[in-house]
Amino acid sequence: MDKNFSYRKATVDDIDDIRALMDLAIIELQKAYLDEDQLNAAHQFMGIDTQLIEDGTYFIILHNQSLEDEKIVGCGGWGKRATLYGGNHTKGRNDQLLDPDHDRARIRAMYCHPDWARRGIGRYIIEISEKAAQDEGFSKMTLGSTLAGLGLYKACGYHVVENEFDETEDGIKIPVFRMEKDF
Repeated sequence: MDKNFSYRKATVDDIDDIRALMDLAIIELQKAYLDEDQLNAAHQFMGIDTQLIEDGTYFIILHNQSLEDEKIVGCGGWGKRATLYGGNHTKGRNDQLLDPDHDRARIRAMYCHPDWARRGIGRYIIEISEKAAQDEGFSKMTLGSTLAGLGLYKACGYHVVENEFDETEDGIKIPVFRMEKDF
């Protein structure tokens, strides 16, 4: 990991920057895996979940080019609520708190700036998130992966337990892979 990377918990003041990063990452990093209709529909299922920020479980990754110049190069976190993936606008949200003795915490809303892809940012977010979830008593995790994220998650010890599709009202299907890991 580059020594110039750091992280902090996201705040409501970061929402516009996070949203811009997410939009860019969805279009640029998913285009090798989704067709144009799927890319346009992906925003219906992906995006910012401010509950994660309110819960203090969402992080931004900064590249510190100098003391005065920090750039947000990634974001992501973990969830202690039942929602597996999606933004504030995504149908089927469930804000019920999970029980660490029985439930799996969630890896949530991971995005990387396309210029910084494949430099360890995703793995860094996973490590931070898993540690934070373990500190709150969770011993197992789950996530909903896009095709673009499968390789990273597998490399971090997650395995596919279910392959499903989100479908828009007009019939566009987006593949989602439910993955799990126990500690």
